[in-house]
Amino acid sequence: MRISVIGCGYLGAVHAACMAQLGHDVVGIDVDERKISALARSKAPFFEPGLDDLLTEVQNTGRLNFTTDIAAAAGAKVHFVCVGTPQKKGENAADLTYVDSAISALLNHLAPGDVVVGKSTVPVGTARRLSAQVKDTQFDADLVWNPEFLREGHAVADTLHPDRFVYGVDNGSEDHRAVAILDEVYSTPLSTGTPRLITDHPTAELVKTAANSFLATKISFINAMAELCEAAEADVTQLADAIGLDDRIGRKFLNAGIGFGGGCLPKDIRAFMARAGELGADQALTFLREVDAINMRRRTRVVELTRQLCDGSLLGKRITVLGAAFKPESDDVRDSPALSIAAQLQLQGAVVTVTDPKALENAARRFPELHYEADTDKAVRGADALLLLTEWEDYRSLDPYELRSLVASTTILDGRNVLDAAKWRAAGWVYRGLGRP
Repeated sequence: MRISVIGCGYLGAVHAACMAQLGHDVVGIDVDERKISALARSKAPFFEPGLDDLLTEVQNTGRLNFTTDIAAAAGAKVHFVCVGTPQKKGENAADLTYVDSAISALLNHLAPGDVVVGKSTVPVGTARRLSAQVKDTQFDADLVWNPEFLREGHAVADTLHPDRFVYGVDNGSEDHRAVAILDEVYSTPLSTGTPRLITDHPTAELVKTAANSFLATKISFINAMAELCEAAEADVTQLADAIGLDDRIGRKFLNAGIGFGGGCLPKDIRAFMARAGELGADQALTFLREVDAINMRRRTRVVELTRQLCDGSLLGKRITVLGAAFKPESDDVRDSPALSIAAQLQLQGAVVTVTDPKALENAARRFPELHYEADTDKAVRGADALLLLTEWEDYRSLDPYELRSLVASTTILDGRNVLDAAKWRAAGWVYRGLGRP
């Protein structure tokens, strides 16, 4: 099947490459010439494990091409809209400028029976409005909302082997003609037993934001428990293990730390609250305000703990931050808790060095005032305290015995609770976790 992918950022580039891997003839379209030029050379403009190799593989087959010309969408049977929906400046609501522009540009190139598939995360009600535009053309086209559930660092696997498909169609019926077309697009993963759910448009739109809000709530819950554990001298990791054995709760996402960040969870829960308010259902989501507040409070808590570890003053103390990306296996620094903490420490007088295996270039664009060092040994040399803030395997596997000779003070704050506290203490380190005695 011939497919177009409108928007070749993180979501779109991965989706285009994976659709080509499934055997489809794909054209990726984006207005950013720099991005398209890089993708055409099989080089993703961001770090995602396995993506560059996949781009090379599928482009060698001739099934994947990239262009800035929206007219290239003509002749495709299915058009995936994968553009960004950032948070509006000064507001919680999502900015739908890119979605609206993509649909408007695409309308002139639709043919009878085409299917437009929205994958961007949008406020509920967007699909109904856009569907009217698609059907209002002279062509008899359909709009399906097909939310994505990618995890950064696992996006290729999550696209090729998803845990579920959701198709939102205007009548919510299995008999909708677009269902059979999407089934053909996803025939390979469907053949291996991937579950598929057919819903109406509003339900499909709510799936992604509801899922992200639940995950954010679970993370903030265990971080709230970490605050309580510190006050009670209890251990939040053992607490999480115990309640996680209840299969109604589960252990996943019950890892206390510095909180969540990135380009999805923070903006999605805020947009969810904003949209609920517009619909007159704001009381239903008031709990998300506290979820957001707990998450942001974790960053301040790490700064306070670092001051305690530095004998009550940050002034002139050399602090090394291990990790700049919001999560490992990614170079994404959007709303990164690690970078936020590093910036706060520097504002309070610390001399901060940040290191990361992949994200330093992006971090430097966001916070040019911070000092960056790619080499871990050089980054930690002379440090008065180390802060592990992104759980890269590079940092989880550091040898506390070897590291002693490089630092000025054997003090470490484990902001992700991933290190072996007993091992580090045995090596002579002052070890501090979050919510751990």
